[in-house]
Amino acid sequence: MTFTELFREYPALLIAGCFLLGAIVGSFLNVVIYRLPKMMERAWRAESHAILELEVTVAPENSAPFNLAFPHSHCPTCNAAIQPWQNIPVVSYLLLKGRCGNCRATISARYPVIEICAGLLAALAAAQLGFSWSLLAALVLLWTLLTLTMIDVDHQLLPDQLTLPLLWLGLLLNLQNLFVPLHDAVLGAAGGYLALWGVFHLFRLATGKEGMGYGDFKLLAALGAWMGWQMLPIIILLSSLVGAVAGSILLVVQRKGRSTPIPFGPYLAGAGAIAFFWGKTLIGNYLQFAGLG
Repeated sequence: MTFTELFREYPALLIAGCFLLGAIVGSFLNVVIYRLPKMMERAWRAESHAILELEVTVAPENSAPFNLAFPHSHCPTCNAAIQPWQNIPVVSYLLLKGRCGNCRATISARYPVIEICAGLLAALAAAQLGFSWSLLAALVLLWTLLTLTMIDVDHQLLPDQLTLPLLWLGLLLNLQNLFVPLHDAVLGAAGGYLALWGVFHLFRLATGKEGMGYGDFKLLAALGAWMGWQMLPIIILLSSLVGAVAGSILLVVQRKGRSTPIPFGPYLAGAGAIAFFWGKTLIGNYLQFAGLG
């Protein structure tokens, strides 16, 4: 029996396997979320010193290699290396009761939450798409959106290192009409970028302020490349509605003014995930409700 036959006969096995895979990948996503912005900051500093022809002074703690592979996982409090058995997604956190195995310092619950979210997204994709190339591609999309969401929450930054490869990958996959025809994907990429680019400049002309970053343009372009131009209206609508409600709640809870910057990337990513799974259903229901279906 081949894997395809096995997973078709026992879909629950595929869903469970994807959840476990997602939790494992989620552990790596935690590394990317924490380290990629720091790697970018170091690169920017080096480039700035080179452009300004300044003497580069490197602090001892910044002289060691720092990338997604090195240094190995360690406790940020006591610097003790995390042993393999202490790095099992979710399980190790529960066994250690959310504390470092060496110094007993508290470990943020965010790490297992991201692992669980990565697992749930993978399980949902498996349930919807089955064992296929589309599933593999969907996992890349969803895990990248999760990573972008958390980086934007932490730093109000959507790295080109993630948004641009996501954009090009969507176009390349749709060369074979994996999700939508290439024509729709190209129009989706261009339309996604230009839609928010236009909003950005209109808002700046009206208020003299910049309402969003260029990373938001690139993320919506990437979503358009994956799902086609037809999904852009529902992504923009959902992200705007959720962003307005969630932003208002955060401002009230945190007691901050309206000028407080709020990242828009998480709402775009969330709306993109919803559109990926249920966009066609939502559009169909709307057309039927409006009497156009």
